[in-house]
Amino acid sequence: MNQLDQQLANRLGFFGLVPFVFLTLACWIVHPDWLGYFIKGQLSYGIAILSFLGGLHWGLALLSGPRPAGEIKQSLLWGVTPSIIAWCSMTMISMGIGFLVQIIGFVVAYQVDKRLYARYELPDWFLVLRLRLTRVVVTALALTFVAANLRA
Repeated sequence: MNQLDQQLANRLGFFGLVPFVFLTLACWIVHPDWLGYFIKGQLSYGIAILSFLGGLHWGLALLSGPRPAGEIKQSLLWGVTPSIIAWCSMTMISMGIGFLVQIIGFVVAYQVDKRLYARYELPDWFLVLRLRLTRVVVTALALTFVAANLRA
């Protein structure tokens, strides 16, 4: 990947944070009657992004060329796990638990990515990007959780 592609990937990654940040801010400033819509929006966007992170592993496994069967199997199995974690976050009895499930899901996804991405010899900048994006996402989810509990 050349420098321009790397810059585009970084820009798009950070652009993907806009809904997280917007929804977090909205949860702090909108009228409390509207709060539920923004909370659900935040959980829904978290589901989409957490599922996307799993899908990356399917892409890597399918496009990586010859690899040991165990590595491919592990990547494919992990690839569906973030989607299941995300689904669980919306089916929880309380939205508060849903936010905690997503926060844990994003942290675990990053930790797994550190290990599995090394196998695929992805460039170092990509894992740095993942860490930065994960930090913002986890912070946004945590602040939305706090807003939901303080303002509801």
